[in-house]
Amino acid sequence: MTDTLDGIGRITPRRTRVGLVAGGLGAYWPQFPELLPQLQASARRVSARLSDMDCEVIDAGFVSDAQEGAAAAEKLRVADCDLIIGFLTTYLTSSMLAPIAQRSGSPVLLLNLQPTEAMDHASFDTGAWLAYCGACPLPEMANTFRRVGVEFRSVSGYLEDERAWTRIGRWIKAAGVRAAFRHGRHGLLGHLYPGMMDVSTDPTLVSAQLGGHVEILEVDDLRVRVEQVTEAETSERMALARKVFTVDDSVADEDFAWGAQVSVALDRLVADFGLDSLAYYHRGLDGETHERVGAGFILGASLLTARGIPAVGEYELRTSLAMLLMDRLGAGGSFTELQALNFRDNVVEMGHDGPAHLAISASRPLLRGLGVYHGKRGWGVSVEFDVKHGPVTLCGLAQGRDGTFSIVASEGEVVPGPLLEIGNTTSRVDFGCDPGEWTDAWSASGIAHHWALGTGHRVGELTAVADLLGLDLTVVRV
Repeated sequence: MTDTLDGIGRITPRRTRVGLVAGGLGAYWPQFPELLPQLQASARRVSARLSDMDCEVIDAGFVSDAQEGAAAAEKLRVADCDLIIGFLTTYLTSSMLAPIAQRSGSPVLLLNLQPTEAMDHASFDTGAWLAYCGACPLPEMANTFRRVGVEFRSVSGYLEDERAWTRIGRWIKAAGVRAAFRHGRHGLLGHLYPGMMDVSTDPTLVSAQLGGHVEILEVDDLRVRVEQVTEAETSERMALARKVFTVDDSVADEDFAWGAQVSVALDRLVADFGLDSLAYYHRGLDGETHERVGAGFILGASLLTARGIPAVGEYELRTSLAMLLMDRLGAGGSFTELQALNFRDNVVEMGHDGPAHLAISASRPLLRGLGVYHGKRGWGVSVEFDVKHGPVTLCGLAQGRDGTFSIVASEGEVVPGPLLEIGNTTSRVDFGCDPGEWTDAWSASGIAHHWALGTGHRVGELTAVADLLGLDLTVVRV
């Protein structure tokens, strides 16, 4: 996050809850007295590394037989974990872990992390070898889990294998996204932008497929709160905005103050309803109060998004969810659509009017005054910036004919070059191919006309997210 955003106060999301159980076959302990202490030390190391990943670790201990496995299963079931990790320290029977996977209802990740890169064959005896034998039960676990109807995934490597820990980190982040959806409260305020058939979303399908709750809000829920904002609160919000934005000369003081007043009210709305995201649209008419409220969202919605509460226009519920997904991956995630194709420079120009994710701006974001919002009623202040130059990922939540959600993604690079100065976010994205061919492939994927644009190449992490959410993933490459 840039220095200009320090005063915003990003929310602290619920920590991802990871259940951990390690195990080995108890029959080995009397045969090889030095083995169990070595394996328990490895389990402590895994627990410590997981704790460093900004997650809450529920450690169920080390199990040696099916009875201990059943006790661990009950502990982890009660803990309501977002991810269960089973550490295969050596051979163990599938009866020791199957109950844990069955009872928890949580996604399961199996770890096969041997002590070092390879055994010392010349000096190892049977006991030393068994500490490297975590690979042995992995096929057994896989077969058993499939037969009892439990999905699983696995990571194999060694204790200090950073490649393996990178993969483990992806699953931890994906579990955090799943938790954000399962526990999330998503605001839907106003009504659908007339005629946008692609963005219409049944809120029940969100709860059915992703979990969480969609809170239906009316523009009056915000209007009343706007009317309760004091002049002092408005002035304080304007001062914060001046720290975050470069305020262009085109910004009228009256419009700036109104945007700040609505911003304060938006914060109260989010707090009062406990929202984790917000999608909104209200048309209004002839400058009446509801139209002014609908037109005053942009400043406050951008500040909310920078805090980790995605807020988007045009009633775009699925894109607010995609932005939440990208934000929880640490990618930002800004409201985006196609703007134009540049065949001279081989880039796709994309962005959107209205709110944006300030944390991924290439430079200090600009607040510009607009006498008209194209395609919408009202006037006021809008946000303008370019996303940080470098690798980026597009991520959208598509919906098929049967109502099923899926994730659509594509990786590219934001590159420098001329941009429009019209109060919109705009970025030049190079996908390494003809921009027309990419646009045709992207449009054919089933994506709607909005999505989230985030920093970094994230397809590896999105693959894990799709797996834990049970969604298909389409990656557009040309």
